[in-house]
Amino acid sequence: MSGTEKAQHAVVTGGAGDIGTAVCRRLLADGYRVTVLDVASAGERLRESLGTAAWRYRDVDVSDARAVSEVFTELVDVDVLVCAAGIVRSAPFLEVSARDWQAQLNVNLTGCFLPAQAAARQMASRGGRIVMISSWVGEQPWPDISAYSVSKAGVLMLVRAMAAELAPLGIRVNALSPGIVAAGMARRQLETEPEYAARAATAVPLGRLQTAEEVADGVAFLCSDAARYMTGTALVMDGGCSLRVVNGG
Repeated sequence: MSGTEKAQHAVVTGGAGDIGTAVCRRLLADGYRVTVLDVASAGERLRESLGTAAWRYRDVDVSDARAVSEVFTELVDVDVLVCAAGIVRSAPFLEVSARDWQAQLNVNLTGCFLPAQAAARQMASRGGRIVMISSWVGEQPWPDISAYSVSKAGVLMLVRAMAAELAPLGIRVNALSPGIVAAGMARRQLETEPEYAARAATAVPLGRLQTAEEVADGVAFLCSDAARYMTGTALVMDGGCSLRVVNGG
C-alpha cells in the first residue's frame, strides 16, 4: 500500500469476544482499519488487547434493525464485514424455552442478516467481502444445543442465498465453520458443563481443541485475494469433528 492509499475498512461484529478479538487482531496485522461492533461496552479491554492500532468501537446490538441501520449510515466505506457475534444457551431439546430459542435466532442469525444487508448495500457499487462465522454444528447435530445448531444452519443458507444474488455486484459472501474452540462460548461450556467437556474430549480427530487465532486465520484467508474465486461456500475448520456422528454422548 502506498503512502497515499487508504487502508481497507473491515467491520467485525462481536469483536469484543475471544474469537472476535482474535479476528480483529489478525485483520489489523494484515493492514485493515477495523471497526468493532459489540454490546459489551468493552472498549477499555479491547485497548489492552488491540493496542493503539487503527481501530474504533461502537456499542451496537446487531439484532436491532434500527441500531444497525444507524451505525452503518456512519460507516460509509466498508470493504469487509465479519459477522462473529453469537450466543449459546445449552439445554436438552425438551427443555429449550421459547425465550432462549428466539434469543439465539435473534443474535446468531438475524444478527448476521441485518449487518450483512446494510454492508452489502454499501458494497453494491464497488464490491466487497462478507464472512459469517457459522459452526460445524450447523451441519452436524450435537447434544443440548439444538437452537444454536439451527441458527448456525440458517447462517449457512443465508450465505448461499446472499452469494447467489450478490455475485454480479462483485460481493463475495462465505462462511467459516469452526470446530470446538478453546475460547469464548465453548470455553465457558468446557468450564461449566461436565458432560459437554467429556464429549469434547473425544470429539476431535486431530486430538486437540481449536484456538481463536486459528479461526482468525480462516477469516483472514476468506477476506484475502487468495479466496477471490470463492463465494457461497463454507470453509470447515473443525479438526475433523464433522467426520464423527455424535448421538447423546
